[in-house]
Order: sequence, then C-alpha cells, then structure tokens
Amino acid sequence: MKKTLSLLVLTSYFLVLLAPAARGQKYEMRFELPKHDTGMYYIGYHYRDELVPLDSVQAIPGRSSSAEVVALFKGNRKWETGIYTLWKKGGKKPITDFTIDGSQRFTLSLSPAEEVLPEWVTGSEANKVMFTYDQKLREAKGRAREIDKRKKDPTTKAQAEKEMEALADEMKAFEENYFAQNKKYYCARIAGMLRNPEVPDEVEDKPLYYRSHYWDGVDFSDHSLVRTPDFFNKMNYYFFGVLYHADADTIMRYADLLLESMNGDTLMMRYVLDFIMPRYYRSTKNVGWDAVWCHLVRTWYLSGRCPWATRGDIAYKQKEVQKLEQSLIGAIGQELWMADTNQSSNPDEWISSHRFPQKYVILWFWDPDCHHCQEQTATLQTLYDSLSAAGNKIFEVYAVGYEADVAKWKRYVRDHHLPFVNVGGSNVNIDYQVAYNVHGAPTMIILDEHRRIIMNKVLPTNQILPFLKRYEEKLKEK
Repeated sequence: MKKTLSLLVLTSYFLVLLAPAARGQKYEMRFELPKHDTGMYYIGYHYRDELVPLDSVQAIPGRSSSAEVVALFKGNRKWETGIYTLWKKGGKKPITDFTIDGSQRFTLSLSPAEEVLPEWVTGSEANKVMFTYDQKLREAKGRAREIDKRKKDPTTKAQAEKEMEALADEMKAFEENYFAQNKKYYCARIAGMLRNPEVPDEVEDKPLYYRSHYWDGVDFSDHSLVRTPDFFNKMNYYFFGVLYHADADTIMRYADLLLESMNGDTLMMRYVLDFIMPRYYRSTKNVGWDAVWCHLVRTWYLSGRCPWATRGDIAYKQKEVQKLEQSLIGAIGQELWMADTNQSSNPDEWISSHRFPQKYVILWFWDPDCHHCQEQTATLQTLYDSLSAAGNKIFEVYAVGYEADVAKWKRYVRDHHLPFVNVGGSNVNIDYQVAYNVHGAPTMIILDEHRRIIMNKVLPTNQILPFLKRYEEKLKEK
C-alpha cells in the first residue's frame, strides 16, 4: 500500500503515547546512500499507512561512489527501542527500515543494487540481526518465484514441487534457529510475534484454522507494534485478504474477537478501528460491508467502549447508523412513488417501486451522462428483453433517472427505447438517496418477493441471474 508521507504536527495524543522522550544520551545515526541526491531526509516511524517524522537533516555529498549522499542524524535523545524508517522529503516510499535497540551510534551503508537493505552495518548488532532475517526472506521469495514458474511446465512440475517443499523446510529450520538465537533483540521478537500461523496437515478446514489462529502469539499489550510496518501489513492482510470474501456476519465475528482480545487496551483498539472502519463505511466493493460498519459502531462506539470518541463523533455515528440501517441487506426496502416520463405532479399518477407481479424488483439508479451507466443499462436492457421474449421475466426494473436535467433523461429513455419502468425527476414521495444510501450512479438494489433488500451493490448485468439462482438455493437450504 502506498505510504502517505505526513509532515503535519502531531496531536498531543500521539506525542504522549508514541513519541520518544526528548532527553537522554547522544545519538549519531549515519546513512550512506548510493543513487540518491542531497536534500532533506527524515527518520521516524510508521503509524498505519503514514510516516511520522521525529528528526530531519540536510544530506551532504559522500566521499565515494558507494556513498553519493550521507544523511547524518545526531543530537541528544533517548530513543525508544523499536523499528524506524528513513525517507527523503518528497519521496514516494521509504528508503529503508531499521531498528534502534541498544546502540544509538551506528552506520548503515545501503547496497546500490537493493537500496532497502544495507550492504554493511557498523556499530549495531541489532541491525545486523534484523537485516540478516530480511535478506533471507527476500532470497527465499525470489527462489519461490522461480520455482513457481517451473511448476507450470508439466515436464518440470514434479521436481519443482519437491524443491518448494525443501525450501519450506529450509526456511522453517532457519526461522526456528533465528528466533531461538536472537531472543534478546527487539526485531527478532517482533518478527516472531507477527509470523503467520502454520496450519497442521491433519486439519480439515484449513481456511477456518488459519483465520482463527491468525493472531496467536501477538502481544497486544506491546504498544510498539503500532509503530511497525509489519503489524499494519498483517492487520491489512487479515481484513482485506483473509476475510475479503467472507460474508458480513463472519467479518463482524472476527473483528469482535480481535478487539475483545485487546482487553480494553484503548490505544490498540483505536488503532484497529480507525483503520478498518473507513474502509467498510459506505463501501461499494463487497456486498454487506456497510453492515460491518454499522455493527462496529453499535458494538463499540455507541456502547461506550471507545472513550477517546467525542460527543460530536458519537452523535454523528449514531445518526449515520440510523440512516444506513434502512438500506442494509435484510431490511424492508422503502416504497418509492415517482413520476414517470410524463412528469405528472399528481401523486395518484406516480408509480410504486413495490407493486409489480414479478418476484424480484431491481431498483436501478443510473445517470445518462455516466459512460459506465450507459454500458450497464444497455446490457441490462438486453437481458430484460431476452427474458421478456422467453416469457420468463422474473424481475421488474424500476429505473430511476439519477439526473437533474429531466429533459436529457427523458430524451435518452426515448432514443434508446428503454423498456423498464422509467421514473425520475423531483416528483417523489421520499428522498431515495437517503432511503437507499445512493451516493452515485450506477447503484443497484434488488428486492425479493417481500420487498426485502437482498443485494445493495452494483452487479455486472451478466451476474444478476447467477446471483438470484444462488440466493434461491440458499433459501432452500435454510
């Protein structure tokens, strides 16, 4: 994920909880950088997907081709033990991560070939330990990629699979020895804590075991975790990798389990909630994700378990939950009454979104000026016409023109012979944007025979029938 290089002044909250003490011993950290130029360089720490600066220096030219630039940080400060990072002002990504553990006087000379790893380290055994591990992982990943290529060839597949098993055994032995030999170093402890779980061969449901044991061994009372990129990456992968295709109820359950395991540690809870909640809020990526946001708000914020939240924040979230819950899957869809292309102002002539003989109703919010809307509307029209011709129109399309220019919308409907129930304009009984959480076009809502919401995101048109088939199969199973 792209790092955001934040140079804003930290709030007192972060200064108190996260920043190192300003007094202490002398430090001198020298970074010799090939393939770089002079300019302002920073050292600081990761906080979620941001970089927080703690010190800066103007780099000077080096004295050799292997050190074209030298960034020398020095002063008086007792740095907390942890993982830190170096980056250049205006740079798009960090140059390298490093550790401060014991010695505050060391030199890192970066390799010209692979700038993220030093060519050599002096004055810091902890950094030697850290980079030994990083280098071994990098080499193993490179070898794994090469083996994967040969697994695609039938003539070399069997041998490649044996090599992959051997590589896995080699790395397992390396890690066991590495963590056993380097327990005193912070970087080794953190790396061991954040390793992904191994799934025993005898386990039948391996995905379930993996996500259930994903956080085994992580000590959430260690607040230094929030300043490490690996903790952020592990959390990001858990929610948007491991749980990406899970249903909303499963995501809620595992999110609650993770937060409960923090035993009321508000710093860690806030770290997690502040990261995941914006990604579920009004999300258009996956069906049901908006329900996750509502659940987290009700379970953690509105129950008084987030003491950092202000009254204004609580009031806002409570208001948003009440609005969003109207359009969650399982809720009864609110009945719309809207004028068709005749644009009658008489409510008695408006058309209901619910009163059709078809089992399903597709609420289709679209904009004739939107190119994607035009494409999807055309393919929806093809499907609609084919089902009508076959006498198997199991759904009606209630197409709402999401366009302020009524004349333009009516012209598009007429010119393209749209066969749907076409409604639009300002003649409507309720605000459909609020009722169905419509914040852009196209938006698709599918209502079942009881006019409950069963889908509240845009599906590609060719997925509508498969979706309805899966839905009916699940109903039979229940």
